[in-house]
Amino acid sequence: MRINADIEIDDTLLEERFVRSSGPGGQNVNKVSTAVELRFNMEACEELTPSVKARLARLAGRRLTDDGVLIIQADQFRTQEMNRSDARKRLTALIAEALIAPKPRIKTRPSRASKERRIKAKNVRSGVKKMRNSKPDWE
Repeated sequence: MRINADIEIDDTLLEERFVRSSGPGGQNVNKVSTAVELRFNMEACEELTPSVKARLARLAGRRLTDDGVLIIQADQFRTQEMNRSDARKRLTALIAEALIAPKPRIKTRPSRASKERRIKAKNVRSGVKKMRNSKPDWE
């Protein structure tokens, strides 16, 4: 399965199980196993670097087992083939998103003018609150 121009995942790392779907299909739902459970052995994949695996694990969340297997369930469509392609597309999108490294944060300091604007806004607000607390002179 091709992820991008550089990465192709071996089909031996993917396992598909077909189960009964809870989605649309009427009486057919009880007879035909159209839902797909796609299992991807992320730990055994040598194409992905450890940093990509860590990002993929964070993106996967509860879909990742303790053994490092990513499980994607697809039961949106009525046919097995469409659910199968949907599961593979979702896996591809998840891996592609994990391949994008986050931009490192560059430390910056606030400018002098922004500090002065902040202090001025605080003084204005403080003045408004002081005016509310003062007692009127006519008493």
